[in-house]
Amino acid sequence: MTNPGWGGAPGDQPTPPQSRCVRHPDRPTGLACSRCGRPACPDCLRPAAVGQHCVDCIQAANRSAAPVRTVVGAPASSRYGLVTYIIMGLNVLAFAVTAAQSGSLMENTRGSALFQQWALYAPLVATGDVQRVIGSGFLHYGPIHLLVNMFALYIIGRDLEAILGKARYVAVYVVSLLGGSASVLVLESPGAVTVGASGAIFGLLGAQAVVLLRLKRSPTPVLVIIGLNIVISISIPGISLWGHMGGLVAGAAATAAVVFLPSRTRSPKVAWAGVAAVAVVALAIIAVRILDIRAQMGI
Repeated sequence: MTNPGWGGAPGDQPTPPQSRCVRHPDRPTGLACSRCGRPACPDCLRPAAVGQHCVDCIQAANRSAAPVRTVVGAPASSRYGLVTYIIMGLNVLAFAVTAAQSGSLMENTRGSALFQQWALYAPLVATGDVQRVIGSGFLHYGPIHLLVNMFALYIIGRDLEAILGKARYVAVYVVSLLGGSASVLVLESPGAVTVGASGAIFGLLGAQAVVLLRLKRSPTPVLVIIGLNIVISISIPGISLWGHMGGLVAGAAATAAVVFLPSRTRSPKVAWAGVAAVAVVALAIIAVRILDIRAQMGI
């Protein structure tokens, strides 16, 4: 048979070179990424909704994807409850120090230098011990007081931290502490000695109610818990009702700034300004009360 002129005889054509993986040139492959079209070996391909994508395309897509955020704009974190655990640890550490200094687990307030330096006592705050405004929120009367507050913080704090984000959560907690201390200084007896994290925890309860409103869910369960705790605060002697109420109001106000202002202004800076405004109000109330007590003491 003669050659018609459009190529060699069958089998005479050279075999085209086989494609090789772009990441592993020593590996021949007949596969390719359905996104970029580059040849890739099975180790460099991942199943996709349509075809298979190479690891380079997957990494590029992950970098360009918007980060997952909560309803209030906080970045989602895999470390669930980290800040809550740290706050709990600080409370436990403060209790351990007072117990060691007093030599008693049950009567940790007696002979404890830390307790004497941090407990909220209005006359000493007025004379310059301003660390008591925050420090008192980390002290407790005995292990039962500590356990009750830490259990409440554990239940309430972790979910709220996940929604607000770590920075916002810390801000709300601190503002709640300030609000509780301001309320105690103004409304409690000047001779009262107040300690405990419950003012800040009430602030987190108020924050929870505000978040539920933002999510368009009923805050009734949280309001019922708040109401029951108010009744307990009134019924049992020795519980600081005004410390609870001050923390509740401050925490709810700060959280309202966090969850509502950004959606209306599209600027997170406005939300932080709202939180700062609540803190400034609490600090201003504390400052005015200090000046009033100093005047009464003739200082």
